[in-house]
Amino acid sequence: MTESSSGLTTAEHRAQVRKAATASVVGTAIEWYDFFLYNTAAAVVFAEVFFPKSTPYAGTLAAFATNAVGFAARPVGAAIFGHWGDRIGRKATLIVTLLTMGVASALIGVLPGTDSIGIAAPIILVVLRVLQGIAVGGEWSGSVLLSMEWGDQRRRGLMASWPQVGVPIGLILGTGAMSLLAATTGDTFKDWGWRVPFLASLALVAVGLWVRLKVLETPMFARVLERRQVVRLPVIEVLRRHPKEVVLSALLRVSEQMPFYLYTTFAITYATQQLGLSRTVALSAVTCAAAVELVAIPFFGHLSDRVGRRLVYATGAALLAVVAFPYFVLLNTGVVLVVFLTIMITQIQHAMEYGPQASLIAESFPTSLRYGGAGLGYQLASIIAGGPAPLIATWLLHDYGWQAIAIFMIVGAVVGFAAALALPDRSRIDISQPSAYKTT
Repeated sequence: MTESSSGLTTAEHRAQVRKAATASVVGTAIEWYDFFLYNTAAAVVFAEVFFPKSTPYAGTLAAFATNAVGFAARPVGAAIFGHWGDRIGRKATLIVTLLTMGVASALIGVLPGTDSIGIAAPIILVVLRVLQGIAVGGEWSGSVLLSMEWGDQRRRGLMASWPQVGVPIGLILGTGAMSLLAATTGDTFKDWGWRVPFLASLALVAVGLWVRLKVLETPMFARVLERRQVVRLPVIEVLRRHPKEVVLSALLRVSEQMPFYLYTTFAITYATQQLGLSRTVALSAVTCAAAVELVAIPFFGHLSDRVGRRLVYATGAALLAVVAFPYFVLLNTGVVLVVFLTIMITQIQHAMEYGPQASLIAESFPTSLRYGGAGLGYQLASIIAGGPAPLIATWLLHDYGWQAIAIFMIVGAVVGFAAALALPDRSRIDISQPSAYKTT
């Protein structure tokens, strides 16, 4: 069933669907570009700029620790913007998240290093990373709902997967920009080269705002407004009525988010420090891997419309356990082509989960509580999975070797697989009806 409570003609409705999908992809790509810039910079240059007196190991741990702070802030952003997204709508909230991210990223680009302003540098860096985390925390669910709630409800898996494509686009732009600057600025990369991509985010944010301002509020939420069904405290209400779905959504992501940041952020450090490959090679491999997901994510989102979300997702989680040890065995060959192919192919496993994930989580909550519920479930995983993953992997490698990281990945696979089986699959249910969310 195609929702249309706005009185638009069929042609106008289709135009809005296209605009909503475009606005979701473009805006999300810009947000993740900024967020991944920090991840990449933490892996390749922040230890030198903000922790210059540390040993390489300690400096890497410190840089990844500041990176993890942004992940810890994401549930806060999900709660703040989830409240307003379910109170005033998806569109207005998404404009604020985009502006917050752009300003924080640009300020990181002009932040002096520790050699210039001392301890204030890493402190300010952490504050700006927190702002980035809050912005991303509020962005995801809004962008997913903007696309999913406007689109054909028989194709929610595909429609919700389009904002997910913003992640590899942002990764390509972020790591690609860092790779280009690292290759062209040489010895000056540490001094100013890494700053250019952060400053460029202001121009990208202007583009994102222009696109998002053209989209109307989603028909599903417009109906909630018309019927005066807006909840006064939606975040509190969703925790009271749907705690199981929030917790399972977070656990669901352990098998997806944790390996993703091992495949990207940690892989750069591993390739350069452990395998002795150049920084340019490592960044280029991750950039190419992100390109694989541009096709794989919507494919698996579409597949979930055909065979169900849970089946596709659980298969992807199980596959993580299969590839964990071979992943490091192949990387450890140190052969550039093998490293490239390994990093690229493993992204297919990630896409198998990330494609249907947005719809699987968003469908777990009713329209009046969906922004906050989906956002909280999605972003709580950042505390237990994505944020600490590079930090834990660095420690495990140093103290126990790569085999311990592979076991760490297998544990994550088991958690995600179990959560996928426990979370109800509503891929063929009319989610506009309150009866689809009867609590027991």
